[in-house]
Amino acid sequence: MGALLVLIAGGVLLTVCVEKLISYLTRAALRLKISLFALAILFTGFEFDDTILALVLSAGDLESAALGTALGTGLAIIGVTLALAAIIRPFPVDLPPDYVALFALAPLLLIPFVLLGTLTFVHGLLLLGAFVLMFGYIIAREYQRDTPVFRNTELGEEIQADGGIALPAEFSEISEDRLVGDRSASGWIWLSLAVLALIGIVFASMLLEAGSEVVVDGLGLEETVFGATVLTVILTFEDVMLTIEPVRRGVPEIGVGNVIGSVLFSVTGNVGVIMLLSDLEISRSVLTFHLPTVILVTALAAYFLYEGELKRWHGFLLGGLYIAYWLIAIVVFGGVPIGG
Repeated sequence: MGALLVLIAGGVLLTVCVEKLISYLTRAALRLKISLFALAILFTGFEFDDTILALVLSAGDLESAALGTALGTGLAIIGVTLALAAIIRPFPVDLPPDYVALFALAPLLLIPFVLLGTLTFVHGLLLLGAFVLMFGYIIAREYQRDTPVFRNTELGEEIQADGGIALPAEFSEISEDRLVGDRSASGWIWLSLAVLALIGIVFASMLLEAGSEVVVDGLGLEETVFGATVLTVILTFEDVMLTIEPVRRGVPEIGVGNVIGSVLFSVTGNVGVIMLLSDLEISRSVLTFHLPTVILVTALAAYFLYEGELKRWHGFLLGGLYIAYWLIAIVVFGGVPIGG
C-alpha cells in the first residue's frame, strides 16, 4: 500500500511539474526573446535519471545493462512518446532540415564503436564530445534564427509585427504571473522557476521508479513480464507527459525538443557516460539487432518530422514497430533493454 501511495504521489507531482515547466519555459522564451525550442532542448533533452542509472549500473559491473537502457530509451522516446503524441493529437512540425539530419544520423555514430567490440574510456570521451558538438550546434543555430518559435503553431501566430506578444488563452493567467509581473528581470525569474519545475520532475521520476520496484517485490510479479508492461509505461511517463502536454497546449516545439534532445543524448552522451567508469564488451545482438532497430526507427521518425506534420498513422506505425521490436527481442534474443 505504501508503494502504491508513492506511485500515486510521483504521478501527481510529475503532472503538476510538467504543467508548470511548460508555462515557465514559454514565458521565459518570450520575455528573454530567445528560442523556446532551444530552451526545450536544454531543459528536457538531458535525461538526468538515465545518466544516474547508467553510472550506478556501470559502477556495479553491469555495463551491458546500462548500454541496453541507453538504447532502450532512444527507442522508447520514439516508439512510445512520439507515437502516442501523434496518435492523440496530430500536430505540425517546423524544423530546419539540418536538425532533422542530426536526429537521423546520431545513432549511426555508434556503428564504428560497436564494430570495435570493446568500448573504453577514450571512446566514451569521443561520444560525449559528439553530444556536446550536436547540442552546441543546435543552440548556436537557434540563437541566430530570426524566428524564436515555430511560426505555424498557435504561439508563433501570436507574435505581432511590432514585436509584441499576446499569449494564447492556455497561457494567459497563472498565479505566478501576479508574483513575477513585468519586472525587468522577469525572463530570468521564469527561467529560475523552470529549473525548480525540472528538479520536481526528476524527483517525481525517482518516486515512480522506487515505487515500482517495491510493487514488483510486494506483489510477487514476474520481473520480465512486469518490466515489459507496467515498468516501461512508468519509466516513460515523464517523457510522454513532456511531449503530449506541450502538443495539447499549442506549443509542440517543447515536445519535439524533448524527443530530439532525448534521442541525441541517449545514443551519444548517455553511452559515453557508461564508458567513463569501465570498459564494455559489445554483444553480437547489439550489432545485429538492437542498434539496427534504433537506426531504422529513428530514420523513419526523422522522415515524418521532415514532412512537416506528425499524422495519426505515423504514430500507429512507430508504435507498431516498437511492439514488434519487443516481441522479437523476447522471443529470439531472450530479453530487451528497458527504456525510460
